[in-house]
Amino acid sequence: MTSDTTAALRARVAELFPALQADLEALVRIPSVSAAAFDQAHVAASAAATEQLLRDAGLPDVQILSAPRPDGTAGAPAVVARRPAPEGAPTVLLYAHHDVQPPGDPATWDTDPFEPTQVGERLFGRGAADDKAGIVAHLGALRALGLPEGADLPVGVTVFLEGEEESGSPSFRAFLEAHRDLLAADVIVVADSGNWKIGVPALTTSLRGLVDGEIELRVLEHAVHSGQFGGAVLDAVTLMSRLVATFHDEAGDVAIGGLVTASEPEVDYDEAALRADSSLLDGAALAGTGTVSGRLWAKPALSVIGMDVTSVAAASNTLAPSCTAKISLRLAPGQDPVAADEALAAHVAKHAPFGAQVTWRTGEQGKAFLAPGDSAAMRAARAAFTEAWGTAPVDVGMGGSIPFIADLLEVFPEAAILVTGVEDPDSRAHGANESVHLGELQKVVLAEALLLTKVGEGL
Repeated sequence: MTSDTTAALRARVAELFPALQADLEALVRIPSVSAAAFDQAHVAASAAATEQLLRDAGLPDVQILSAPRPDGTAGAPAVVARRPAPEGAPTVLLYAHHDVQPPGDPATWDTDPFEPTQVGERLFGRGAADDKAGIVAHLGALRALGLPEGADLPVGVTVFLEGEEESGSPSFRAFLEAHRDLLAADVIVVADSGNWKIGVPALTTSLRGLVDGEIELRVLEHAVHSGQFGGAVLDAVTLMSRLVATFHDEAGDVAIGGLVTASEPEVDYDEAALRADSSLLDGAALAGTGTVSGRLWAKPALSVIGMDVTSVAAASNTLAPSCTAKISLRLAPGQDPVAADEALAAHVAKHAPFGAQVTWRTGEQGKAFLAPGDSAAMRAARAAFTEAWGTAPVDVGMGGSIPFIADLLEVFPEAAILVTGVEDPDSRAHGANESVHLGELQKVVLAEALLLTKVGEGL
């Protein structure tokens, strides 16, 4: 690829970007929360909107499809669009998801979560970064390469936009197996991660796995008077607190036996940047040992993400008979999630405080991901990113999990998987005031167009 070609693509992306931003804003206005407690008609509307965008882009074969979940219910609607490869050329699968996280408390947002609002170089709204910006990145790359005419598209393309990623992708494996021929590709680009920082791109080469579940602790048949029995009997919330405290050692490292730690990453996350990016309060110390990036990407991490207790407003002078806590355990690359679940269950049973009845209920499990250090697809991606940003990408891990990548590897073992994305450390995905940096999104569009061209030139 010549510098003239890159310059022409850059100019084309800049020309297209106002329309792409408008498309992103339209998608953000659809409250496509896939959590069961929300109206799923909005997820269907989101699928229909993305289907229309892909049809308008000139992809000749666009469908809304679904597959059954393990419980037998229908999975959320996914959109699949295809353009066959030229003779002898590879096919690239472009993945993103059109569903979003719940918005949370509206009072924690500075703007309406479903009314996209530009402030400076950032566009705010639920899904503006995760992952409707991924949809726009794919759409923009295809438009930049000449669709709907398609004269400059050197590869076959399949666009796969899932509708339930934020709910754990329960029908994902069944969907892959049902539509294996439709989704088969030589290279798979998963646009659901992020970059190192504004101005510095990244390729995500490792992702932590996941085990979650619930601990139910019972100590009484029913609530009793706290004055009459307190002192001889501890309430369930206090006992749960004692149990939860055993999950970490004094330094803050996870203290569950049998869990794996991976190799330290090559790049480190500056502590000052982490404190700013995470909104850690002044005086609060970091947990764990080792490098900051190692703690985030190469070690297990356990969090209590929910607990059923009596609210302060509804409190009475009684001892709570039971308490349930929701546990999320992130796993280092190389960790078998079944073994991790067993280790967590054994730890809970061993540390049941004061003889309380404790039950572990297994929830979701997801495998970690570790990309090969070097491959033809990785080299093409690094070259494309370097041209788009003017600086080489760094290889990073992600503390979060994308469990379905393990399914992609098992169903399509010959495919090269590239994990990319649009987010930056201030995108606040899943939280209040989620946003995307529009200048970075424009670079992502250019980088993906360059990547498709380089894949077409030969891996």
